[in-house]
Amino acid sequence: MMNKTKEIMSEINRVIMGKEDVIKKILMTILSEGHVLLEDVPGVGKTTMALAFSKALGLNYRRMQFTPDVMPSDVVGFYYFNKEKNEFVYRDGAVMTNLLLADEINRTSSRTQSALLEVMEEGQVTVDGICHKVPAPFFVIATQNPVGSAGTQTLPESQLDRFMVKLSMGYPDLEAEIGLMSDRSTGNPLDEVKQILSMEELLMLQKEVSEIYVSPLIYRYIAMLSAATRKHELIVLGISPRGSLALCKMAKASAYMAGRDYVTPEDVRYCVGDVFRHRLVLKSRVRLTAQNVEKIINDICETVPVPEREPSEKAKMSHKTLRRRTE
Repeated sequence: MMNKTKEIMSEINRVIMGKEDVIKKILMTILSEGHVLLEDVPGVGKTTMALAFSKALGLNYRRMQFTPDVMPSDVVGFYYFNKEKNEFVYRDGAVMTNLLLADEINRTSSRTQSALLEVMEEGQVTVDGICHKVPAPFFVIATQNPVGSAGTQTLPESQLDRFMVKLSMGYPDLEAEIGLMSDRSTGNPLDEVKQILSMEELLMLQKEVSEIYVSPLIYRYIAMLSAATRKHELIVLGISPRGSLALCKMAKASAYMAGRDYVTPEDVRYCVGDVFRHRLVLKSRVRLTAQNVEKIINDICETVPVPEREPSEKAKMSHKTLRRRTE
């Protein structure tokens, strides 16, 4: 199934040009059964990215524009009295889908944002005391405008912690922007996106990623990185155990897409910034200086010793097994 990930990347790249790294990390998050927070200015293709993934992965897709008047019941659903059946009937909310695009999530109220907490963590919603499972697979791709934009508010830490990664697309380079205009002069590339996977195949990929081998040294390395954030003098709130689990899962997906079924320290380093940056709360005096969360994460990565590689027979044999399976 490994070659399928390359096909998915290629298909998305036809729509979103010059953003290979962001596309790869979103796909890694999906393979890790996580959720993505995209923070950027309007108009750089965040919504188009989500729609392209839904088509390439054969997922049911819903988009909800999070405005101040959106209610929690719009998200999770509600019960209404059906006169014909003479009983209360559940009407599903926006989350009853495979891929939910929560557009501009930081423009709605905290009460509505909190409606997503249960479903993002447990894959279910509770309405009037009754649990309703969402379809599998289930992902949230949320977009938000940079904090400080008109009408925005900061997401609470509990909500941010539910997102496996926080990414930023940024503006395209000159050549990519020229290509974007050229491609859209005669049609919409989204209309030509091909379905690469079925939902069953995607679930199989997720299972394969979950079985990637992680050595005890790598577990210790991830734990030490998280522990370093909790002791750092410039950090008020460090990485939670949920953050450590997220980093481990992303490292597995990185290894899988590299053609290995064992994790190396390089896989961890590749993902650590995207997993950590939105979970850290810095002291106020830091936010007023040139220092930022990226520099602090880099400093922590330089401080924590990188474990030596384990060229074990198990790792070598598992790598050969995966290579044979994907050829």
